[in-house]
This record gives sequence, C-alpha cells and structure tokens, in this order.
Amino acid sequence: MSSYQAAHLNIKEWAEEDRPREKLLLKGKAALSDAELLGILIGTGIQHLTAIDIAKNILQHVQNDLNQLARLSVKDLAKFKGIGEAKAITIVSALELGRRRKEADTQKRVQITCSKDAYEVLKPYMMDLPHEEFWIILLNRANRVLKCEKISSGGISGTVADPKLIFKAAIDHLASAIILAHNHPSGNLTPSQADKELTRKVKEAGKNLEIPVLDHVIFADKAYLSFADEGFF
Repeated sequence: MSSYQAAHLNIKEWAEEDRPREKLLLKGKAALSDAELLGILIGTGIQHLTAIDIAKNILQHVQNDLNQLARLSVKDLAKFKGIGEAKAITIVSALELGRRRKEADTQKRVQITCSKDAYEVLKPYMMDLPHEEFWIILLNRANRVLKCEKISSGGISGTVADPKLIFKAAIDHLASAIILAHNHPSGNLTPSQADKELTRKVKEAGKNLEIPVLDHVIFADKAYLSFADEGFF
C-alpha cells in the first residue's frame, strides 16, 4: 500500500498487518511500537495524516521519551495537528493509568535499606511533575513503608513544608521514622540553603518526638541526591 493511499484511509481500511488493533490481537501488545500503541489511542487520522503519523509527530516532539510524553498536558497535546481536546484527554488518561499502576506496586510493604530504595518508592508519586512538591515516606519499626504522603505543592522553583504537618501525618499513621523528599523539576540536585535549614529543623523536631528523620531525598526524574549519603546529616 502506498503512503498516498494510506494517507486517505482510516485504520479500519488498512491492510490487516498494518492495523495496530489487529496486530495487537494477532501478535500481542509487546509487538507494537510506541507509535502504534499511541495510534490506537488517537484512533483516527486526518487528511494526509494517519493516526500513526500523528503519533510519530508527537513522539518526535518529545524525542521518543515516554517520560516527557507523560509531562504533556491536555492543552499541550491539543496543539498537535490531528489532536483535539477529546483525543488529548484520552492520551493523558492512559498515561495516568500507567502512573497509577506503578503507584499500586509501591503499596506493598517495601523495606527501605538505602537511599536508592527511597528513590524507587517515590518515583510513582514524583516522576514527571512540572512543579515542586514535598512528600514524606512514613516507615514502621522495620523501615517498611506505611505510606507516602504529600505535604505541600508549590511552583516551578519552590514549595514550603510545615514541620507541624509533617509530624501530624507521622503521628496519625503511627510512623516510627520518616524520610523527607522534594523534587527539583529543573533536574538540578544541589540543595538550597532553605532545603538544608528545613532539614535541620525537622530532624531536630523528630528527635524530640522520637520519630527520627532518616534522610532527605532531592528527586529528579533520572537522578537523586540523598542528604544522608552526602553527609549533610
């Protein structure tokens, strides 16, 4: 089938081997490319562009990085030719389901033995955030995760965390220890003076309440900084 013919056909009219829905049924979901899976969500194309052409355009815009794709909002996606609000909502919803699946995996009582464990536990909550958020990991006596709790949400360059809210959450869930965490959307892992001062205050309060603060993790999508590992504690 020529590219000219394909441009004037919707998915239902393609040769069976070129139709992603049928390909999924015949060969399984793992056989589909990212563009084909995204094309299924898009459903139909427009003149001169198939649904998969549109999907490829979107993926090229994010350098074929699904993490970057997950950062796009409904408004961002609707700017692409062939994507209206309804299709954009479908894509955002599918990506959110994927994020929640990761989140559900962390609900098992994972034991924190090092900063890398904490980083992995935080990923479903903090990955792809375009703004700063402050979270805590609540731990039992065996350092197993009771819950991850968001304390505050801020702007691109900062958020404020109230120690009273941090320890209220810890006491409410009968936590034996906590780990602090906040993200830097810029990817810069250098802690600010405010980060260090807050950590000092919360750590001191934790000693008085017998709820020790084990670490403060600065989160970025592809890396992290641990206050404990860096000797800031």
